[in-house]
Formats: sequence, C-alpha cells, structure tokens
Amino acid sequence: QDSTETKVIDQIHAFQTGITQPIEWRIAQLNRLIDLLNEQEDAIVDALQQDLRKPKFETLMTEVIVAKNEATYAINNVHAWSKPTYPSKTFPQLMDTVYIQKQPLGVVLLIGAWNYPIQLLFNQLVAVIVSGNCGIIKPSELSPVTADLIAKLIPQYLDKECFKVYLGGIPETTLLLQQKFDKIIYTGSSMVGKIIMKAAAEHLTPVLLELGGKSPVYVHKDSNLDLGITVAKRVAWGKYMNLGQTCTAPDYVLCHGHVLEEFLNKLKSTIKEMYGEDPQKSPDLARIVNARNFQRIEKLILGMSKEKLVVGGDMNEKTRYIAPTVYKDVHIGDPIMDSEIFGPILPVLAVNGEDEAIEIINGSDKPLAFYIFAKSDKVVQKLLSNTSSGGATVNDVLMHAAAYNLPFGGVGNSGMGAYHGKYSFDALTHERSISYRGQNLESLVAARYPPYTEKNLSMIRWMTTDKRGRMCSIL
Repeated sequence: QDSTETKVIDQIHAFQTGITQPIEWRIAQLNRLIDLLNEQEDAIVDALQQDLRKPKFETLMTEVIVAKNEATYAINNVHAWSKPTYPSKTFPQLMDTVYIQKQPLGVVLLIGAWNYPIQLLFNQLVAVIVSGNCGIIKPSELSPVTADLIAKLIPQYLDKECFKVYLGGIPETTLLLQQKFDKIIYTGSSMVGKIIMKAAAEHLTPVLLELGGKSPVYVHKDSNLDLGITVAKRVAWGKYMNLGQTCTAPDYVLCHGHVLEEFLNKLKSTIKEMYGEDPQKSPDLARIVNARNFQRIEKLILGMSKEKLVVGGDMNEKTRYIAPTVYKDVHIGDPIMDSEIFGPILPVLAVNGEDEAIEIINGSDKPLAFYIFAKSDKVVQKLLSNTSSGGATVNDVLMHAAAYNLPFGGVGNSGMGAYHGKYSFDALTHERSISYRGQNLESLVAARYPPYTEKNLSMIRWMTTDKRGRMCSIL
C-alpha cells in the first residue's frame, strides 16, 4: 500500500515540476518510444510468441507498426493540437480576449490488455505523452513475458520520473485503484470495467473504458461472393487473427438467406486456403492465452450440436489450440449467443433481410463494432441509421479501429470515451475557458451592479440578447 501510494505521489510531484509541458519534451519522448519499437522489435516478437504464440507477421502488423504510426501521427500534429483555440465572440465579449487553453490533466493510470499488449498500451501511452501527462503503466499479468519486457524497456527509453511500470495481478491493481488519479484508461471486459468505474467514482476520477461485446456482421443478398477477395475472406481474416482474441473481431454473422450456402462454402474454403488442411500445423495461428480461457471456449463448442458444425471444432488443451470453427443454423437462444465469444468460433445466423438483422442487433447490448457487407448504399445507410455501435466498417472488417484519424471507442456496454490521434489528445486534455478583460472601460459594465433598477435591467437585456433571441453571457 505504502509503495503504491508513494509511486503515485512521485508521479504527481513530477507532473507539478512542469517537465511535461513543453512540446519539445513531448516530441522527444514520442521519438524515444519509436526508438523502443524499432530497436526492440525482435524482443517484442519473441515475447508475444511466448505469451500467445502470435505470428511474427501479426505482431509487426497489428502491434509494432500500429503503435509507431500512432506516435508518428502525434509528433506531426502535437503543435497544432496544443495551440489555444479562439471561439467567435458574443457582443459582451467584443472588448475581451476569449480563448480555450489546452491543459494536461496530470497523472493517468493505464491498465493494459493481454490480447494486444503492445499496441493497446503503447497507443494509450502515446495519448499520455502527447497531451503532456505523466503515466503509471499497468500491463496485463495474463501476458507475463510481454509485461516483464515492458517493465524492463520503459525506464530505458522514457523519462523515469514521469512514466513508471507497475506489475502484478488483481491484488496489485486493486491497490492502484485505491489511489487518486486524474484519469484511468482501461481495456478489457465489461465486468471489470464496472469494477474500475466504481473504484474511480470514489475519487471522482474520469474513466475511458474500451470494453467489448458481440460485434455483428451483416451480409446482404447483393454481396459479391465471387470476387477474388471475397466477403468470406475478409470476415475470416478479422475473426481468426490472434485466434479470435480481438475486441473488435466479428463475433457472429447475420447472413441473408439468399447467399447463405454460398457464404458458408466460401468461408470453409477460405479457412483451408489461409491455414491449410490441418490448421494446427499452421505457423499463422496464435493460441488461446491460458487454460481458463481455453476451457471457457471449449465449453461453448461442447455445448453446440455437431450437426451445426461447418468446419473446425478440433481442440488441444495441452497447446491451447482451438481450430477456426464455424457453426450454421445458430439461433439467438443458443448459449454461444449469450456473451462475447473472444475466440475462434463464428456462429452464422440466417436472416431474411436488413430489417431482421436490425431487430437482432438492437435486441442486445450495443457492440464495439458493426460490419456491413452490401453493395446498396440505401441498405448500408438504413443499417447505420437504425443501429448503434462504437464504430463500423462497410465492406471490410476492423478498418475503422485501425485508423488513427478516427475516434476509437465503445458506446453503452461496449465502453465510454474514445482515443486515437487527436481524440487521444482531447481525451487527456482539459479545455480551460479563459476570458481576458482589461481594467478600464468600467462604464460598459456598470449596469450589472446593485442597486438594481429597471433601466439597468433593460440595458442588460439589450446588451446580452443576440438577434435570434438567445441569451448571451452576462457582462
């Protein structure tokens, strides 16, 4: 307890020195973060291979490159983001200077995820740095080799006073959550998100929660399944990357009945094309993170009828391997539809059109992502207008979440707040309203002082009401 509290107090003192304020300091730290990613690429690949058997290609594409791009984008834009903004003036402000000052919040707690332990934590660390904050970094204990590597590398590359790594599991995280922070960012399950939000409420600490949910795919009857790059290939890629352990992965498919059989056949052949006759031998498939998660997914498979199995279903508990699996004829009441799968199982439900798809999607919690495959823009817009999700991609998967110029976050049960790019800066910045007025021209404000009179009230009405009848700020 004392050690945890001391670390947070040290961070507060470091922030109060003003060291993080200069833009040049922020850029230097971001460049050091890029140096870390460049120079330690092999170590990162090795760590993720040990934790998740994540393929090198996936580690570089979805972890290292993404984090470097986020840092580079921040470097290129931090000067513009940090400048004061000057809103248009109302009549009573004509003689004043009014602007919005961009201030860092202070000390931010980052609680990382195990499934993308570099990308997610480092993207959030970019947010902390570019906005001029200090940070306590808590990697997930479920990817222990990567967590140890982060704890080793951060003090080698970044300012030791402003950025500290805190290792441990639930007891250590619980101690951290008893401290007062200026913001907490958490990536993980909705259940833990509620625990973090409750702890944060004790200190009135704002939170940014990137959670999850059952992200649906809708395949319309006009989807071209004969293209070289098929709908099935895009869905399979997004689903089975990292063996389905992706918060924005397609969770289930709502497929129009007219193209259902063709879609299932394409999906089956695509899995074979990507991972071979025996996917267990493929070097391009990760593994389930631990025994507990393996058993959770195993239970889902054992609970499904074998008659509904299209492909997959094979498991090896010793190596934590689960084959890319597809089920057909799935119904809303099936246990596999109760909660986020977070594994390599793809249920496919037949629907008779976009109206039924909308009804199914709106019948459960708002998801983190929604994927639509359709040629008709009318259908696309109908689906987007009548559903809610953290983000959406049309005719592909994951792309909205990979873009650093778009906000990434959930809505409702899938999270609150957003980050990436400028949205990261905004999430960890206080916009301080400044009204700068001179001490002269007292006659212009004399009407506001007691003793109050009808004449002065008329003057106030005239001076503070704009021409459309809306009230402006009082003098």
